[in-house]
This record gives sequence, structure tokens and C-alpha cells, in this order.
Amino acid sequence: MNGQNIIFIAGHSRLPEGMAAQSMFQTLTVTAEIDRQYGVILQCSCTLATEHGRAFINQLFRGYSLKNGIEEPIKAIQYSYSGKAKNAIIAALKDLYTQFNEFQKREAK
Repeated sequence: MNGQNIIFIAGHSRLPEGMAAQSMFQTLTVTAEIDRQYGVILQCSCTLATEHGRAFINQLFRGYSLKNGIEEPIKAIQYSYSGKAKNAIIAALKDLYTQFNEFQKREAK
């Protein structure tokens, strides 16, 4: 797959007080490489403090098509993640989805 078939999108949210990542960043960012045609998340990362947390987010969201909505990835995080950043991850994911939809609208013009 060449770079023209991939888009890179970021979603942002505020981190709760008292988190390790909050001392480094004021916001949580979820980034994703997304297949332009099908909306499938190919790779995903976030600004959680640990490499393990970032890898978990990638594993959890990779393979979802944003063209099918955001409900399933949100359910996945609600079911599989227990930590202070849960709501921030969900909010950043929703923002990423909004950014994806805006990109799709621009592409359609």
C-alpha cells in the first residue's frame, strides 16, 4: 500500500488530573493511519505514558473501519480498559472520528 492510500488523523481530549501522562501533556492524543478508501485503522497510537499502554491501544483499535461508525471501538475501550484515561481516550477517539468525517466530506467535493 503506498502513502497515497493512507491518511493520518489525530483526535485530542483533556487528560484527568493525577495521571503520569498528564505531567508530560495536558491533552491525550489518539493518532491513526487510516486506509483512505475503506476507513480501516491500520495503525493507532496515543500519548499514554507507557509503551505498553500505547501498544494496547493500537492492538485494540487496529482493523476497525471508521466508515462503520465509532460505537464498536468505544465499546472495546469500555470493555477492555480500566484506568483514569478511559474517558479521555473515548473523547479523543470521538474527536478522531469527527476529523475523519470532515476529511471524507472534503474528499467528496
